[in-house]
Amino acid sequence: MIHLLLSRLVSALVVIFGVSVLVFFLIHLVPGDPVEVMLGETSLAADREALRQSLGLDLPVHVQLWHYLSGLLQFDLGTSLYSRQPIGEILLERIPATIMLAVAGLLVAVVIAFPLGVMAALRKDTAWDTGAMGFAMLGVSIPNFWMGPLLIMVFSLWLGWLPVSGKSGIDSLVLPALTLGTAMAAILSRMIRMTLLEQLGEDYVRTARAKGLAPRQVVVKHALRNAMLPVITLLGLQLGALLGGAVITEIVFSWPGVGQLIVESIHRRDYPVVQACVLLISLTYVVVNTLTDLCYAWLDPRVRLARKGAGETY
Repeated sequence: MIHLLLSRLVSALVVIFGVSVLVFFLIHLVPGDPVEVMLGETSLAADREALRQSLGLDLPVHVQLWHYLSGLLQFDLGTSLYSRQPIGEILLERIPATIMLAVAGLLVAVVIAFPLGVMAALRKDTAWDTGAMGFAMLGVSIPNFWMGPLLIMVFSLWLGWLPVSGKSGIDSLVLPALTLGTAMAAILSRMIRMTLLEQLGEDYVRTARAKGLAPRQVVVKHALRNAMLPVITLLGLQLGALLGGAVITEIVFSWPGVGQLIVESIHRRDYPVVQACVLLISLTYVVVNTLTDLCYAWLDPRVRLARKGAGETY
């Protein structure tokens, strides 16, 4: 396990460095001048040049890259070009809202997906199976930018039960969480059904049934636990996507998270803030994938033994 953690740490550092450099150059290739966005197109050339020098935008690109990487080594994400506020403080204001939305969306997905997936597997080729998989297909087919406004129309405008947008309380979290969680629930339910069906056909399940174990115990204690390995992989990947990819949902519901911050910073040509947000998203993916590997080893002893044997070989 130590060898695994060290190898994942090294690969994570390489990935983060590569993402940081790539995003730096891609952002600087985007058309537009942040100085003109801040001062306006009618500003004087002397004023624009003075502001460009004060922000360090007049330096060569490789010098700006060196300053950026040097700051990262000192855990300094830099300063926003637009608000002149430290980026670390800006992210600390936005991260809690994104985490809250991602966790709520994940809970919605799990609550919906597990009963649907298990029911579809236990009642294969019945109306229950067809209905559950039909819901899954519908959830995958509807994009967030359509699902969000649809939920707003029904629950906010027509019924008046929930607020339209913003972050004002628990009730304002319901519609964004449903928008995020529904699509993820559709993917999870299909995965749970497929993996559980595979396990229900194994010899150890037939042996457990032959011994007289209760059907619920056979499914929950034996089959479902062994079916969780691919589901955990999907959960880990989807959690990273929820934390970093909820941009559309946050824009639709005016949710003050990292996704909305990225869009605002792109419009303002606020290069350092966009770089910091993308770096945060990539770091989230790396951490989630590492935790997924550890969960694998905890759930399946065969994974631990295989990695131990690989470590002894080295």
